[in-house]
Amino acid sequence: MRELIKKWGVFERREVSLEEAEKEFAWNEYKVELMREFAEGGKQLTFYTSGGFVDLCKGGHVEDVKEIDPKAFKLTKLAGAYWRGNEKNKMLTRIYGVAFENEEQLNEHIKRLEEAEKRDHKKLGKELGLFVFSETVGKGLPLWTPKGSTIRRILERFIVDEELKRGYLHVYTPDIANVALYEKSGHYPYYSDSMYAPIQIDEDQYMLRPMTCPHHFELYLSEPHSYRDLPIRIAELAHLYRYEQSGELMGLLRVRTFTLSDGHIFARKDQADTEINQSLDLIEYVCSSLGLKQGINYRYRLSLGDRSDASKYYKDDASWDEAEKVLENVLINRKSEFYKAENEAAFYGPKIDIQMKNVNGKEDTAFTVQYDFVLPKRFNLKYKNAHGEEEQPIVIHRSSIGALERMFAFLIEHYSGNFPLWIAPVQLKLLTISEKHAEYAQKVKTEIENKNPGIRIELDTRSESIGKKIREARTERIPYIGVIGDAESDGHKVAVTKRGGTDLGALDVNEFVIQLHTEIENKV
Repeated sequence: MRELIKKWGVFERREVSLEEAEKEFAWNEYKVELMREFAEGGKQLTFYTSGGFVDLCKGGHVEDVKEIDPKAFKLTKLAGAYWRGNEKNKMLTRIYGVAFENEEQLNEHIKRLEEAEKRDHKKLGKELGLFVFSETVGKGLPLWTPKGSTIRRILERFIVDEELKRGYLHVYTPDIANVALYEKSGHYPYYSDSMYAPIQIDEDQYMLRPMTCPHHFELYLSEPHSYRDLPIRIAELAHLYRYEQSGELMGLLRVRTFTLSDGHIFARKDQADTEINQSLDLIEYVCSSLGLKQGINYRYRLSLGDRSDASKYYKDDASWDEAEKVLENVLINRKSEFYKAENEAAFYGPKIDIQMKNVNGKEDTAFTVQYDFVLPKRFNLKYKNAHGEEEQPIVIHRSSIGALERMFAFLIEHYSGNFPLWIAPVQLKLLTISEKHAEYAQKVKTEIENKNPGIRIELDTRSESIGKKIREARTERIPYIGVIGDAESDGHKVAVTKRGGTDLGALDVNEFVIQLHTEIENKV
């Protein structure tokens, strides 16, 4: 590449026929495949040449080759990749690289990559013993260790308790359902590529569910409703299953089974504004509790439909206009910064997406709030209005903490594994200087647990040096380390060091209990 740059002059564009292109690149079956697709789609095939190097290219070059800094690019890594992301195709080698305007920008980027590598949730997840993957179990199917399960359980309890406070009715629905349910909802034709193949059971076909909307609609239909009942907020921590191609799997960010904090609000149209606002209030509270800031760690995207694409979006221009206006007005009135994205809506309505970046700079949707005017029609959802007449509710689909797997990945990377005290799988580790302090250390552990039920403490009474014990505890990123020796045993104290090396000195056990309780309760 560096040799080629020296020979580059101007970039010459040449339009070619498919026959010419196939002849020139007869040695490259992959480019020939692409050329045929382009030509079939009516695209003009173009070659670009510079310094004797020719390639199939659509253009977009600098006008003066001197603008290119020969030191401002770097090849970063190699990886296996199935041709076109399909595991049924041949495995090729993908060469990754980056390019910048100058060497200074390149060096800054390399530093960011090094930091990203340190924070990579796949690497830290393994180092901290939070989750594993097994080829025997299957790709994209995470196994949660006891420590990872502790964090997951904390997040589950946190979101369920918070939703119950806010008027949600938590339910359980089955992980499989009759295919007819998804045909009725319309998900099956729209999302069949990401669903698992049906399973024949007796006379019917069933499938692992990719979403819970239809299940919650059937719950709504199980009894009649009046306008006085609305809004009805149904929520569930739902196990979902979606087929992701192997090339798209990425740690916990993209998996084939995940748990979604799913919810559906059945409301009158005049309640839409309030319910969407309250959904965003909940999302912002959750993010704040997790230490994530709007505009820094996440941002809003207003995802719109394409009226001209009837194959992807339900045809009802008036309803699309109304729904998009409601969502946009909510964001404007909240004075929330957002950007619009065409063709990103669900087939049944527009949505507000909460976008988060991982350490590699790629943005993913963490959770959403969607305005649905389609599925209530498909399921014939009704309620009796004030005049005793039947009306159709709207449905707001929303997720408050998103998929637990994806949020867990974000949190690992955001904190580089240094979780806040309330989330940390081990909150305090007590270390004894010698074996004679083990009995007192056990008493301290029991006393702290009795005064602060649920606190997670580990005790290390091994006959290792205290230096080694401290080093090991630090690599585990434990928030507090308590050392117990003669002075502590004699004075009902613990010598406490906070993660990061801050020495808090010898604290009275009762005083330390209060400090821990306050920090946990306030989600510091």
